[in-house]
Amino acid sequence: MIRQRQHPASTLSTTRTEAFTDGVFAIAATLLILDLTTTTFDAVSTDAELWAALLSEWMLFVNFALSFVLLCLMWMVHVSQFEHISRVDNMLIWLNNGRLLMIVLVPFSTRITTEYSEYFAGRVILAANFFLAIVFSWLQWTWAVRHRERIMPDLPREDAVAYGRANLSALILSATVLVLSPFIGSVAFAVFLLDGPLTKALRGKSD
Repeated sequence: MIRQRQHPASTLSTTRTEAFTDGVFAIAATLLILDLTTTTFDAVSTDAELWAALLSEWMLFVNFALSFVLLCLMWMVHVSQFEHISRVDNMLIWLNNGRLLMIVLVPFSTRITTEYSEYFAGRVILAANFFLAIVFSWLQWTWAVRHRERIMPDLPREDAVAYGRANLSALILSATVLVLSPFIGSVAFAVFLLDGPLTKALRGKSD
């Protein structure tokens, strides 16, 4: 039975939201391994043939590692956000659910990118998946800052805005990956290596 809140501005403890979110991230990261466990090779009779078969699947391993690392980074962002968010309201919960919808799709989009990288949709789907996940993460923090007095009253506004610039950096970089992915595929995710310098530049520009 769904409990109804009587006041639209009411807030809830973050405990259940954090537990549910942690569980979804863990399941998504675990499901990534299924593509590796279901991969089969043709008849192999020597070490050389086995190594050759493994090397022929290099893109599968690269995309698995890439998606796992990005999921870990997004989970770290979630943990960092909820270090400051002490209460959640209905809008924050739904924005978090939107992010989780994108997270549970990561194993699927990773497989599509691996198997159909020769097609436009195959090259772009993983980038689009992470872009939308980061959009929801950014919107979630933006909403929290906008309603800081209720959601994270212990965090000074200056610190909340500064942290938001890090989320903005991820949003800009994920959009860049989305634009580049049709041309260079998963290699476009290397753009995220610029996250540190871009975040510093955004903070410095606003200071």
